[in-house]
Amino acid sequence: GVTVYLTNKIDVCVFVFLSVLVTVVRTAQQAKTVRFLHVAFDTTGDSFLAGDHHGNIYVFDISRNRFRLVQKTGQACTALAFTLRRTTEFLVALADYTIKCFDKDTKQLVSWMRGHEGAVSSISVHSSGRYAITTSSDTAQLWDLDTFQRKRKLNIKHSYSINFNTILSCFSDDSIFAWESDTLFCKYQLPVPDCGPRISYKAFAVARDGKSLAAGGRSNLLHLWCLESKQLVRVIQMPTQVRTVRQLEFLPDSFDGGANQTLGVLSQDGVMRFINIHTCKLLFHMGSHDDAITAVTVSPNGRHVVAIMDNGSINIYSVQSLTQELNKPPPSQVAVVSSGGADQDLSGLKVKVRSEVVQRPAKSSGRRTQVKILRPPAVSAAEDKENELPAGLNKKRLVALLKAFGEYPAKYRMFVWRSLLCLPENHAAYSSLTDKGLHSAYLTLHDKYPIKSHKLQRGLQRVLSALAHWAAIFGEVEYLPLVAFPFVKLFQNNPMLCFEVVATVIVNWCQHWFEYFPNPPLNILSMAENVLAHHDKELLQHLVDCGVTSQLYVWPLLETLFSEVLTRDEWLKLFDNIFSNHPSFLLVACVAYVVCCREPLLLCSQKQDFEYFFHHRNNLDVGAVIREAYRLMGSTPDDIHPKTLLSDFTPLTKGQYPVFNHYPEFIVEYQSREREKIRLQEMEYLRERQEVSALRADVVRRRAEEETYYAQQEMLQKAEEQRRNILAQEEEKLTQQRAKLAAMKRELKVKELQLLDATRRRFLKHQQDLRAAQIHRLDQEISRKMDLREQETAAAVQDLEVRQMELETQRKRLEQHLLKEQERVGREVEEEVEVRMRKAEREEESFTELLHSTQTNMQALEESLAEACQLGLESDWQREVADRLQQVDAEQQRKRERLAELHRQMLAQEERLADTMRDVAGSKVRTADEYQSPVTGAATALDFSRHRYDSKHTNSHTFGFQTWISYFNVCFVSDEREMRLRSPFSTRGLPHRSTAGTNVVCLNSSSPSESTSTSFSLDRGRAQLDSSERELLKEITELRQKLAARAREGSSASSQSVHTLSSVSQ
Repeated sequence: GVTVYLTNKIDVCVFVFLSVLVTVVRTAQQAKTVRFLHVAFDTTGDSFLAGDHHGNIYVFDISRNRFRLVQKTGQACTALAFTLRRTTEFLVALADYTIKCFDKDTKQLVSWMRGHEGAVSSISVHSSGRYAITTSSDTAQLWDLDTFQRKRKLNIKHSYSINFNTILSCFSDDSIFAWESDTLFCKYQLPVPDCGPRISYKAFAVARDGKSLAAGGRSNLLHLWCLESKQLVRVIQMPTQVRTVRQLEFLPDSFDGGANQTLGVLSQDGVMRFINIHTCKLLFHMGSHDDAITAVTVSPNGRHVVAIMDNGSINIYSVQSLTQELNKPPPSQVAVVSSGGADQDLSGLKVKVRSEVVQRPAKSSGRRTQVKILRPPAVSAAEDKENELPAGLNKKRLVALLKAFGEYPAKYRMFVWRSLLCLPENHAAYSSLTDKGLHSAYLTLHDKYPIKSHKLQRGLQRVLSALAHWAAIFGEVEYLPLVAFPFVKLFQNNPMLCFEVVATVIVNWCQHWFEYFPNPPLNILSMAENVLAHHDKELLQHLVDCGVTSQLYVWPLLETLFSEVLTRDEWLKLFDNIFSNHPSFLLVACVAYVVCCREPLLLCSQKQDFEYFFHHRNNLDVGAVIREAYRLMGSTPDDIHPKTLLSDFTPLTKGQYPVFNHYPEFIVEYQSREREKIRLQEMEYLRERQEVSALRADVVRRRAEEETYYAQQEMLQKAEEQRRNILAQEEEKLTQQRAKLAAMKRELKVKELQLLDATRRRFLKHQQDLRAAQIHRLDQEISRKMDLREQETAAAVQDLEVRQMELETQRKRLEQHLLKEQERVGREVEEEVEVRMRKAEREEESFTELLHSTQTNMQALEESLAEACQLGLESDWQREVADRLQQVDAEQQRKRERLAELHRQMLAQEERLADTMRDVAGSKVRTADEYQSPVTGAATALDFSRHRYDSKHTNSHTFGFQTWISYFNVCFVSDEREMRLRSPFSTRGLPHRSTAGTNVVCLNSSSPSESTSTSFSLDRGRAQLDSSERELLKEITELRQKLAARAREGSSASSQSVHTLSSVSQ
């Protein structure tokens, strides 16, 4: 056994020797186990879904030993089911009462179904995959899986099952009703047992053929119903350990025809017991009290059983390894049929299940039917040993049984065939053949042999590919699909058995078929023709006269193995006899078929009639053909008997299949090469045809686009012409409207002019009247104001005298305040100028030192160059150093030019500063002129400042700034002195005299407004001076910063170049 641990990060596989095949454990972080809740098999039975408590859905592939995560739902699932019509889709019921449909390959959400008000406990899908029933605690809902729409809601509080277009529902009183799935019409009701304890059904199981129903509940009794007769046929009592039945599952078998006989019963103790419902014998069990099972799912092919354990893990069991009872032959005794009364008591149906003892239902009294037991004649021990078959069967007994009944029981036919053919069941060897994939010869099999069933098509491809990989000849034989198809259809659920049956038939019953490949086996056909000539010369002569050879009346039967001329039941009956006899029986059966059809063949004369006859079914008794074949087998002479020319039956070897090389290899290889060449040519042709198709489609598309384009252009032209016509009409209408509007405007203008003329006349008259009235009022007002003027003049003279004294007092206080403020501002400006001068001198000194260090570096470089020259360095180094020096000189020259340019810019800034200062001084002078102050002091200061500026601006730009500051102080002091000298109330006590012909403005003027405006003009001049001074200081500071930054950049660049040259010289 294998234990697989599924973790979030690492998948660890630990091999454990247990009875189970595989144990799957899902662990999360911190080694915490995540419980699996539900599992569901797909239709093939090779893979299944598993959902855990965290909402993860996994797919486990048993045949490939792989698993993968297909969906994360985020919540726990309550039920799982595959949809049969679309094999990649599955349904999952979630904890939020919804049902979702996902695709396991694309991992996409297909649909989302809502409608339940409780948790969905089960999902049952119809065998066609069209309908599904979901059951919750309160309701059941029928869904259409094509549209994912709810078709019907059923308010019945119990379990549901859907099978063979029938919905089975159980009510709380244990009454079971059957409903038509399409119309929901009640078909029948199963009667409730009158006697016996009440079971309270909780678990149900229906056989694959839909004829039997098993039901269990809160009891150790199981009720077995026959759905055809609608009667309770048996009550099975489980062991005393079983108190409640949780789940029932029928175990499918490939050879029981859907009439399942093995029933699995899961009880409350966590043990799953499998019993035979006919013999009531306990076959095997799974689980234990310590390792309990909570839920079980059986694969559709009956090979594996998946159980969810109580600890949350999954155990995968192999049915073949669990029991040997299913592989044993049926019991040799013949069942005894007794006639019983119609009204039997229910207690007579009760059978107890025991481990070894088989207890049958009690028979009612009545006549017992006599049965004759067939006993084979006594044979020796050596012959007995020779006729012994696998699984304890005896070939002679089987042949005797076959001759007695004409065929084997349909229930055990596949089992008998497996025993007769001694199939080795080489799983590993078959897997190695299937792992090679589809053979290239059968990739396009569906084109030549279209089959409606995709499953059957894939099975046929798989078997034929395995045969082609086993022997190269089978990739070239054209009639091989006809030979293998009946067996593929019969063994479609077990491809390995199908392959071994076909291989056994080819090795034994197709002897010498391929010696004349690619022609039909002429030697085999000659044997059949000799047998026919011996037993019916007249028929053979008729066939010869009609030009019909054995290739026409024997080979069609052989290459199809009678599948075209016989029905399914007839074919099975014939091959029961073929497999039970010598391989020559097949050839003799062909002759027997021709002999039995003697009368219709004698009536045929055309070759087409013979071809049609041997390729279609005919009204013929297959029993007569078999009897004739046995007669021919016994009456044919040994010299022409096919038995002497064909070998005895040889089964396939165990472990590995035998080598098959009874064919002309060079022809097969040649045909293989030719087929490969043809395949490549076909691929090239298909590629070219695809390209041509693409080009044709492109041409058609372009043509359509061109036609569409031209149509659009034509439509646009038509629309353009229509728009132009409409515009022309609109313009014509607009022109007419404009003409009408112009005429109306002219009329209105004339009327307006007339109205304006009348209005003007009325207005002029009104103005004349108003002016006359105004003149009269003005005369009165003038006379009144003249009187008031004289009164006000006297009062004003007195007020002016008082006001003059107040203003004089205010002027004196303002002069004192202005003197103090000017002195303070002058001191602050001088201090700041000194600070900025010292700062500028320090920057100048640092720049001078930088220049000096640069010159020193240059001298050091020259000395290094001289030393390099003295040491006799190579001329290339000298030229490189010289070039580097020239580059340094050029860089220094550029920096000097840059400094000169900055110096010129500084001079320009100083000139602008001088112009600004001159403008300020001019405004001061104009202010002084208004007060009639002389400008001699200002002119002297200006000349003095200009002289100092001209003498020192070439030395340093800092001296220009100092000169302008001194000029500003001189101008300000001179203006102040003149203002004091010209003031009416100066400290010298000069009298104030007002002259009418002068424009001197005094602080004690007779007009208060003029005095106020004069003081305001002084304050405004000082504010303008302060703002211009601040702007000049700001510009000078920015220029200083720019000069210092550029000097630092120049010094760093020169130091880098010097360092480079020094490294080069070294």
